[in-house]
Amino acid sequence: MFKSTRHTLTTCLAAGLMSTGLISSVAMASDGKHSTYGWVEKVTIDPSWGPEVKAKLDTGALTSSMQAENIEEFERDGEDWVRFDVEVEDEATDDTISKTFEREVVRKLALSGAGGEDSRPAVLMTVCVGGEFYEEQFSLRDRDGMIYPVLLGRRTIQDLGAVDVTQTFMHDADCDDDSPVHEYKDKEYDEDIGA
Repeated sequence: MFKSTRHTLTTCLAAGLMSTGLISSVAMASDGKHSTYGWVEKVTIDPSWGPEVKAKLDTGALTSSMQAENIEEFERDGEDWVRFDVEVEDEATDDTISKTFEREVVRKLALSGAGGEDSRPAVLMTVCVGGEFYEEQFSLRDRDGMIYPVLLGRRTIQDLGAVDVTQTFMHDADCDDDSPVHEYKDKEYDEDIGA
């Protein structure tokens, strides 16, 4: 009863704030409904492959990150490319599956933290989140043994909507040939997203 009342109050508050313009339109779905995501959602990686994995919506990260092993950088036609393996447990089947990808490096991330400095390639990958495809930049990192093989950072979250830190798995990762596709080339970043 309390949870239902709290949900109703939260919905009414959100509707009131939206009507006054205090909640940004980024939290609105394309059909005009308020779109909220849990702090963990299921996503599928790459439309031609499609394993379903757990993704953490990480508001502390700017750029999204994906599990990658055997990362090998090389040059192709004068451009920087990378070859890498993605091995994940498919949440839909419980099978461990892997695939080798080759992608052009769109940028190099220079990261510094408690463990020192690190440089990672970032590539464009497509994931299905909430029934829509998103082509996004993902830094490649060996996340083997971590709970979440995919982290969605603020650059991705800004296109999804609000994050409810008390909820998980609010959306299905079901995409098909008719699902909307958000291409990276069409992306515009909010100035307030941070660096």
